[in-house]
Amino acid sequence: MPRLRLLTFNIAHARGPSPIHQSLRSAARIRANLLKIAALINKLGADIVALQEIDENSRWSGSFDHLALLREHTGLTHAVHGVTNRRLGRYHLNYGNALLSRWPIHHHETVPFGRGTLGEKGFLFAEIDAPHGRLPLVNIHLNHRSRPLRLKQVAHLIRHLDEQRQHRAAHWHMPPMVCGDFNAPSHRPDATATLLGYFEQTNNYTLLPKKGRTFPSAWPARALDYVFLPEECREPQAEIVRCLLSDHRPVLVEFACD
Repeated sequence: MPRLRLLTFNIAHARGPSPIHQSLRSAARIRANLLKIAALINKLGADIVALQEIDENSRWSGSFDHLALLREHTGLTHAVHGVTNRRLGRYHLNYGNALLSRWPIHHHETVPFGRGTLGEKGFLFAEIDAPHGRLPLVNIHLNHRSRPLRLKQVAHLIRHLDEQRQHRAAHWHMPPMVCGDFNAPSHRPDATATLLGYFEQTNNYTLLPKKGRTFPSAWPARALDYVFLPEECREPQAEIVRCLLSDHRPVLVEFACD
């Protein structure tokens, strides 16, 4: 039975683990950290990579396409950038979520939660044509300051998934996988637990990792980054990857897929 490896990673605009803002990093240093992230992706053998806080072309992080560099250096030739923040002009900012995939991305939609031009969160919905069949996947980033806002954002996601299921599920190999930076632990009545409750109404979903913390990367004190897998993802295993390439640690999951 073939196994699939999915990695989710908030790369913090490629500034590295330091709280020093990316605008104070040189383009060369940003690029060097991205090359280390690419090397980690290669080492882990990821088939699909979900990235948050990744820049398309931003003044504060070198003014170049971070996803294009990762695509070139990982060999994951299929990619899509879900930009949720755009600001034009001299101090241009364009960033959001992204996917890298070993297999073609059949369909994708970028859904911002609001209309803000800076700091707006959102999610990227995609369908990947893997050898196993068409795999729906959501890469999400929720607000880090406000629990009520996170709950509104996850309600927005749930409505979108209900619509997608109605119109597109006939072509799916299995229900959607969801991963990303939830900015909330799973053991409190917050967005992560709310989404798990929604999924368990129709499918025996697994929330991974079951234990461990992902933020901050040097001395993790909080669990913020998760992967939701439907029961069709068999024998799932999860690892919080120890590295200092962002202020988050990435989460790698591996599972069998019929």
